[in-house]
Amino acid sequence: MAEGILLIISGPSGVGKGTVCRFLLKIRDALKLSVSTTTRPPRPGEVDGKEYNFTTTSCFKEMINNGSFLEWAVVHDHYYGTRRDKVRELLDKGEDLILEIDVQGAEQIREKEPDAVSIFLAPPSMADLEKRITGRGTEEPDKIFARLETARREMAAYRFYDYLVVNDTVKNAALLIASIIDAEKSRVSRGARPPCWGGEKNDLSFY
Repeated sequence: MAEGILLIISGPSGVGKGTVCRFLLKIRDALKLSVSTTTRPPRPGEVDGKEYNFTTTSCFKEMINNGSFLEWAVVHDHYYGTRRDKVRELLDKGEDLILEIDVQGAEQIREKEPDAVSIFLAPPSMADLEKRITGRGTEEPDKIFARLETARREMAAYRFYDYLVVNDTVKNAALLIASIIDAEKSRVSRGARPPCWGGEKNDLSFY
């Protein structure tokens, strides 16, 4: 069985990573979404184990010491991480897995998982990104300012990714990412093979 594709979807704070991933999961029901662990409090409507696995700072630090995370980072005073064992379990089963993570986490994943496909989700403009961040209305002004400053710095990281996708509309961004997945599955380096003709082996040695 071929190993599944590990798909990194990252980008600046407020760009709409979660919304695009949810749409992508609707049109590609075979995809799985990695559920990150975090120490930040749940936002209204978020369910433990669905959007995130919520935990305490002390528990998170213990998992760091035990080497439980494939990647982890501190973002806006809260810890976020991806469990190593959960990712490996799904990939070994041939499942394609989405990691919706911040720029810091994506850098760690690219170093440890060189076969991962990294996609940078960008806003149509910085003005659009500022509107999205300030329009949430869930945080204090000083925290909003910090998010904006972080987002500006994170935008410069796009050049280190395999693909750049502009989130002009959620549907367009998700469809483009779906096309990227199809292209990656056709890579010979990932084990893509032609169909078997005339009982020959599934390779090109008979040409």
